[in-house]
Formats: sequence, C-alpha cells, structure tokens
Amino acid sequence: MAQILDADGLIDHLRRGPLATLYTLSGDEPLLVTEAGDALRAAARQAGYTDRSSLVMDARGDWSAVLAATQSVSLFGDRRLLEIKIPTGKPGKAGADTLTRLAERQPDADTLVVVSLPRLDRATRESKWALALARGGVSAEIPTIERGRLPAWIGARLARQNQRVDGATLQWMADKVEGNLLAAHQEILKLGLLYPEGELAAEDVERAVLNVARYDVFGLRDAMLAGDIGRTVRMLDGLRAEGEALPLVLWAVGEEIRLLARIAEARQHRQDVGALMRRLRVFGAHERLALQALGRVPPQAWPAAVQHAHEVDRLIKGLTVPGRLADPWEEMTRLALRVAAAGARG
Repeated sequence: MAQILDADGLIDHLRRGPLATLYTLSGDEPLLVTEAGDALRAAARQAGYTDRSSLVMDARGDWSAVLAATQSVSLFGDRRLLEIKIPTGKPGKAGADTLTRLAERQPDADTLVVVSLPRLDRATRESKWALALARGGVSAEIPTIERGRLPAWIGARLARQNQRVDGATLQWMADKVEGNLLAAHQEILKLGLLYPEGELAAEDVERAVLNVARYDVFGLRDAMLAGDIGRTVRMLDGLRAEGEALPLVLWAVGEEIRLLARIAEARQHRQDVGALMRRLRVFGAHERLALQALGRVPPQAWPAAVQHAHEVDRLIKGLTVPGRLADPWEEMTRLALRVAAAGARG
C-alpha cells in the first residue's frame, strides 16, 4: 500500500529509519517544501549517501539523463542521492515513462531518488506515473498552512525553540505577517535570537516585531542589493555602534542571500523566476533591487555566499572558522560586501 505522509510524518519516518530508495515530495509552500527537502538530504548524508546530483526536468528535457544517472557507478563507490526536480509538475510522455520505470525497478540500496513536484491536481495524482511513484516509495504531500491554522503553527514553531506566548499574541503575530509563512518563520527565528527560552511577554513580542531596528537592517539589505558599498559599510558601522544584535543583522543579510541563491539557481535552469519571486513575496522595490543584485553577482558566486553566512553564524557562536577573521562584525562586513561590491569597477 502506498505510504503518504505530511511534513511531520516525513520527519518521524526519517528519524525512525531505515530510508526508502524512492521519495516523492509535493507542495506549493516554499518554506515547508524546502525544510522537507533539507531534512531528507540530511538523513541521506547520515545514511552514507554522500554523492549528490540534481536534475531539473520538464516535458522537453532529456530524460535519458535521468536513467543514466541512476545506472552510473560512482568513481569512489559512494552511495548516491539523485534529486529530480519537476517545477511544472508536467514530465511529458518521455518523463512519465521514465518515472514509471524508476518507480517499478528493483530497489538499488546504493541509489536514493527524490522526485520534487508542485502540488498536483486530482487528474495528475491519478496518472499512471504519479500512481507508480506513490506505490514504489514514500510520498510526502506538504500542505499549505491556511490562515486559520497559522496561530497554532506559530505556537508550534516557538515551542521548537522552547518559547511560548499566549493565544492573543499568537493571533496578533499571524495578523502582522498577513498569512505569509516565510515572514512568520523569520519573526519566530528573530524571537529566538533576541529572547531567552520560556514564556515571552506580549509587549516583548510586539517590540521585536515592530522594532524600528528591523527597518535599519532592511536598509542595510537594500544598500547591499543596490551595490552601494559606502552605504553598506556605514550602515554596518552604525548598527554596531548602536549595539544592534549581530544575529539579527546576519538574519537580515543571510536570509536575503539564501533567497537570491535560490532565485539564481532557478534562473540557470530556465524556470519561471517571476512566479518564484511572487511565491517568495519579493515585490515592488525589493524585487527591483533583487534583480539588480542578480544581474551583478555571478550565479556561481551565490552558493559560496550562503556558505559564508553559515561561517559568520559559527563565529557569532564563538567558534573558530579557518580562513575567517576572529571578529564576527568584520566578517559580517566581508559577507555583505560579497554582494554589494560584486561587479564594481576597480
């Protein structure tokens, strides 16, 4: 019988183990789908699937490359993780045949296949290839969090970082983020950075969410995206002089870098960047600045910038990172300038 899980069920499955050799992830909520994929990749690494490759496919793609990737032998004998991303949810005839063959093949313990799809309509879920994927492995359907469920979702996420607030404050937070799950996620992380574990006072939560300092860090973000080197450095110096929490500064810059890295990857694979930016709530002036930065920073530079942000986070936590400055504020400046100074003429 086909095993269909939600996001929490997938996490429980991965913790219990063992891993299946075929997974199908589907959903339209970027944050939750990304988290599910991250959890699956982490479990795969822990299980020894260290050779990872990714293919973005559609109805016009060369699906023979998918079969070749599952049949090739790793040079070092590593177990392989193959991710097949189908942003349109429409693999075409060749893709449908290939996916059906993958689902019906004898399991290969050295290859783990993950098929990522948007939320499928009823007709597509009942197609031969989708049913074959459901029968042949583990399927995780990641639902969108409806507006009415958002306060409870925020409460559960706060509980993960051992924080809690009253029901009225949960409702207030849901209203402030206007149903945007990514914005809610960012506010929850910020509360974890600014306050200790335990019960949070409503006034502290409101102060954090409405704090004018967030506009300062977003001003820093905008200066970085615009390539304004002088203003970027001045704003960082000002935030430091005012005693702003460095984790909050890294949150604003690091989240933006991760977002742009994702958009840059979609561009390289000729996906609908406009639709992606709408899903990520990148609108208006932010969209204009983001496109400006994407045009200035080479696509291959974004993964290194994401890694740099992780390393700044380690420095903030007091850890030593080879090749990085001991002062996390100085390294924070270097991170922001990776974006602001990219493409600048010497």
